[in-house]
Amino acid sequence: MKKGKLPLVIAIAGVSGGGKTTIAKHLNERLHNSKTLYFDDYDFDGPDDIIEWVDNGANYDKWDLAPLIRDIEALLAEPLDYIVLDFPFAYKHSKISNLIDFAVYIDTPLDIAMARRVIRDFNNSSNESILIEMENYISDGRRGYLEMLKSIKPDSDIIVDGSLSVVKITDNIYEAISRR
Repeated sequence: MKKGKLPLVIAIAGVSGGGKTTIAKHLNERLHNSKTLYFDDYDFDGPDDIIEWVDNGANYDKWDLAPLIRDIEALLAEPLDYIVLDFPFAYKHSKISNLIDFAVYIDTPLDIAMARRVIRDFNNSSNESILIEMENYISDGRRGYLEMLKSIKPDSDIIVDGSLSVVKITDNIYEAISRR
């Protein structure tokens, strides 16, 4: 890295269960001199009711991302080549979009994303809990997933097939970054 050059900030976006965290970890391992920030490591102030937020137009600026912004700005001052963000909103939040150089959307089929979520989040849960979650997804939650497909996916720099292996997804992203 040349002295004085800012790190390339790469946002990895996608639906819940889409593979953002896994891909961010693998990409960070593949890139030299990089650090990763994970959306789920923060406790953001945001809409109380996500479905109501989606139904009212999904204004991404309703989320207070100040802690993440501070951490990105701190990493930008470090002698890094890359900053990888596990960040579902990509360019959609006005206070963070100017910090992102490259947005990747992991386009994971919704059935695969849901299966991953159930495995990840309900591993030790009762069948009843899983059924309640499935009913919530069908009645309301799916609208949140569709919002991502409608607004985040088309606004991203590249779209990667989320049904591919972790290695292949990471390779595709790495190649796209290398061409920049």
